[in-house]
Amino acid sequence: MDFTITPAERSDIPEITEIYGHHVRHGTASFETEPPSIQDMADRLGRVLSAGSPWLVARGSDGRVLGYAYSSQFRDRAAYRFAAEDSIYIRDDMRGKGIGAALLTALVEASEAAGFRQLFAVIGGAEPASIALHAGAGFHMAGRMVGIGRKHGRWLDTVYMQRALGPGDSTPPDEVPT
Repeated sequence: MDFTITPAERSDIPEITEIYGHHVRHGTASFETEPPSIQDMADRLGRVLSAGSPWLVARGSDGRVLGYAYSSQFRDRAAYRFAAEDSIYIRDDMRGKGIGAALLTALVEASEAAGFRQLFAVIGGAEPASIALHAGAGFHMAGRMVGIGRKHGRWLDTVYMQRALGPGDSTPPDEVPT
């Protein structure tokens, strides 16, 4: 599969919205039940980028967006400044072709470069493919919340996985939130 990974651009938003909308409508990785609009996704991209966090796209040789990945601060409070949560979504017809693994590898590097020390995967629906993808990238199980969501007529678990970035928590950061 021939593709490149680049930072996302505003012009990618319609395809990103289409990819995510499919997962919202048909999957369990997202607990959203209504696909967001193009403007909603543009706002999300803007918030991630304005915070200095990475948002990447995998682009086919024809320029089409095949998938995307981003990380953003795990929670809003200052003490979480060094912890990020990842999100990865692949076009449904492109899954299983190594795009997710390539995006995750690039996202780990970009998240570390952004100053994060821990990266979390919050895997809605406890999706086995996402668990395997993250385990292959060095993430370990950090917990499971049972029956936390309900979508498509069934109760869904959420799995938390975690990976240290750079020195992780073995050294203090240069800056300390107040």
